[in-house]
Amino acid sequence: MNRFWTKLVIKSILKKTSRHSGEDEDGYSSYELAKGYIQLRKNLVNTFKDIVLIALGITSAAFGLKGFLLPNSFIDGGATGISLLIAGVTNVPLPVLLLLVNLPFIFFGYRIVGKQFSVMTVAAISGLALATAYMNFPEITHDKLLVAVFGGFFLGAGIGLSVRGGAVIDGTEVLAIFLSRKLKTTIGDIIMIINILIFTAAAYLLSIETALYSMITYLAASRTVDFVIEGIEEYTGITIISSHSEEIREMISVKLGRGLTVYKGKRGFGKQNSEIDILYTVITRLEISKLSTEIESIDPNAFVIMNSIKDTKGGMIKKRPLKS
Repeated sequence: MNRFWTKLVIKSILKKTSRHSGEDEDGYSSYELAKGYIQLRKNLVNTFKDIVLIALGITSAAFGLKGFLLPNSFIDGGATGISLLIAGVTNVPLPVLLLLVNLPFIFFGYRIVGKQFSVMTVAAISGLALATAYMNFPEITHDKLLVAVFGGFFLGAGIGLSVRGGAVIDGTEVLAIFLSRKLKTTIGDIIMIINILIFTAAAYLLSIETALYSMITYLAASRTVDFVIEGIEEYTGITIISSHSEEIREMISVKLGRGLTVYKGKRGFGKQNSEIDILYTVITRLEISKLSTEIESIDPNAFVIMNSIKDTKGGMIKKRPLKS
């Protein structure tokens, strides 16, 4: 490892995690330097991935705006919808509005999430403004339904990719988080109220037909955002209570190749105070049907609870290879 990388490892990694605080490499063991170098490499790779995701998100969103929504005077929900609405009734350029409208959301993001998130968001929104101003995209279609659906799809894909990269190009949810804490309401309620106001204004300032098509755009965008962030492998938590728990445990572990946790519980109905095993596992939604069929074949009377899970980390989530 040359001098430059050694100093970079010490400054960016070891000074934050090691008991030493000096700038000299003599203060650190070769093991600490090697471990710091590995961590630095991981950080650089992750940063590069984030930049690529945000760049793809900006390109996708700009394509949705200039290729579909802008030529047909359609809007979306959230901060982007506000920018499109103002641009539709004034002479202010959309790139300028994207920056101005999102400024309050950047401030709230700094207060709620932190400095790094705000810096990434400023870069992402500025990138979207520049892409909208200087990148040329063809007008794909003027069919209103296609514009609403595919404009929302590409815009939603751009927002989702940016979120996966650690930034946002539409800061409505950041404002919703801030207001929900102040008003003691849910984030979903705040987002719904904001979008109702946007589409009501669109119906008054543009037309009712445009507002209705714009609602389709918003629905397409929001579902695409969920899909891009969560992916096709959206996870579901399964709780199973059965008198045949050992057979079901073996089926999940061996046949499906999934990890699971066994809780000790007591019956509250029927034979009270009798102990029973409670099984909990996490699977993808694509595996729900197979698991349900297997449980049904073992115990048709099993009590099964399913809950959607937004994200997971650690543990045995990915399907492990089974021994033949």
